[in-house]
Amino acid sequence: MSRELIVLGTASQVPTRQRAHNGYLLRWDDQGILFDPGEGCQRQLLLAGAAASDITRICVTHFHGDHCLGLPGIVQRLSLDRVPHEVPVHFPGSGAEFLARLRHASHFHDLARIAECPVDGDGVVAQGPFGTITARRLNHPVESYGYRLAEPDGRRMLPERLAELGVRGPDVGLLQRAGSVVAGGRLVTLAEASEPRPGQVVAFVMDTGWCDNAIRLAEGADLLVIESTFLESEAALAAEAGHLTAAQAARIATEAGVRRLVLTHFSQRHPDASVFGQEAAAHFDGDIVVAEELARVPVPARRA
Repeated sequence: MSRELIVLGTASQVPTRQRAHNGYLLRWDDQGILFDPGEGCQRQLLLAGAAASDITRICVTHFHGDHCLGLPGIVQRLSLDRVPHEVPVHFPGSGAEFLARLRHASHFHDLARIAECPVDGDGVVAQGPFGTITARRLNHPVESYGYRLAEPDGRRMLPERLAELGVRGPDVGLLQRAGSVVAGGRLVTLAEASEPRPGQVVAFVMDTGWCDNAIRLAEGADLLVIESTFLESEAALAAEAGHLTAAQAARIATEAGVRRLVLTHFSQRHPDASVFGQEAAAHFDGDIVVAEELARVPVPARRA
């Protein structure tokens, strides 16, 4: 089991010699959530050592080409490999026609178990043992949603305290499941032998101008993956196009109390992506990752 982000592409609008179109695979224990499969995503997965069978869910933020034109290849690969599990696809409801075209862009033997899950407003879009996925509308010329995956809060068992209370062996599991157990002639509660363990949170904020929902999605996130298409010197252009600057992305991370900030979706105007990290560092004092193709970014260890 692992929790990490595999970066498949970091380009905005058009690919470059160094940057592939968007694509991000979040490994979350036994889940593989693919965000915004752009052109060439199938090949990038291969280069990253990931398989179509690793994909358990797809989240599309919006239907601009650099965020969705890899979907036909992904769907057809799911069919070719006869991936047995159902793969829900979350997407802006207004783009249902685009999804239909992408799903059936060419002739193929359609065996993929795709569950179409349109997003028609802010709220929870999926729940399961993995946690809760919430979508919120962003600020872009076309309907666009960001996503937030939140693990439920739990409790961390304290070995020394368990020993003091005489709880051992199978009784530890019983205590976790039932909330109490009899040990040493007395009732021991879960609260006595454990402490709160905050659930981990990953937020994915792609094409958007500055908006409150970007901050809400990122609230308390352990890992925030966010577009930073432009620099502050291009702030007017960013606002006109419905995008963020690296400084704005960093300020969102600061306001939201993010732990690790992953910058991506870089304009071809800037061949050297390090400038985005340098600008962000002036506004965010946490961990900053300037995304690169095929990089693996761990979700930070749980908070103490």
